[in-house]
Amino acid sequence: MKAMLLAFVAIGVISVGSYFILGEVGFSSQERGAGAAVRLDD
Repeated sequence: MKAMLLAFVAIGVISVGSYFILGEVGFSSQERGAGAAVRLDD
């Protein structure tokens, strides 16, 4: 049970960390999936 709870916490930390790190680096889905012909609200 302890290992499963630790794994859930690790998944949460990795998810939140990657969200912020990839957003800062420029690998967000908005920046990667938008071409010149796509209008996105800022």
